[in-house]
Amino acid sequence: MVVIPAVDILNGRPVQLLRGEFDRVTHYGDSPLEAARRWKEAGATWLHVVDLDGARSGKGSNGDAVRTIIEESGLCVQVGGGLRTFNDVTRVLGWGAERVVVGTAAVRDPDLLKELCVACPGQIVVALDARGGEVAVEGWTEGSGKRVLDAARDVQSAGASRILFTAIETDGGLGGPDVPAIEALLQVAEVPIIASGGVGSVDHLEALSRTGVEAVVVGTALYEGRVPSSVIAQYGGAVAH
Repeated sequence: MVVIPAVDILNGRPVQLLRGEFDRVTHYGDSPLEAARRWKEAGATWLHVVDLDGARSGKGSNGDAVRTIIEESGLCVQVGGGLRTFNDVTRVLGWGAERVVVGTAAVRDPDLLKELCVACPGQIVVALDARGGEVAVEGWTEGSGKRVLDAARDVQSAGASRILFTAIETDGGLGGPDVPAIEALLQVAEVPIIASGGVGSVDHLEALSRTGVEAVVVGTALYEGRVPSSVIAQYGGAVAH
């Protein structure tokens, strides 16, 4: 299992949100690139970068910061947040991102998802962000009407290379990931699963490792020191492609 540090960007600054709520934000410095370099120095091989302004509005405003991280961090970067058109996705891949994470567009426009998976094989990760078992969209502000397991089957059929699963109720809370939900997803998964949300200790990482997920995105726990940065090298030695 690979630990992937998160750099979430809001108004140009690295932040973490509590349960995806934009009025419950903690800032971690002023430079997203410096945050990326911090995790590289700790041994990271991958980085998960999210344009939160884009996730909320569908119009990314942190493109320069994202591109700088891709070009200067020396890490393999997967990027999400507001990528809702074919051009959005191919633009970010053109900057050198290894993978892109598509959420709202994947759930609401299956034909677009299929087109992206054909055009960009192996590079399309679909974010299934769940609240109460329902996939949320539009930066977690709206329900989609789709259940997680049904959506997982749909996006796999469309050709997604991976699924990034987040239990919104746990995100940023440090109380532990929703292991039962992850295990249920793994039962229907035909592609690798990346877990996200709730990690607050090394014990949580060990529990996730036992489930068989390919990777886990960790944000707040690393920034707050609840999970020591040394675990990044411990879990991140092998780069997943």
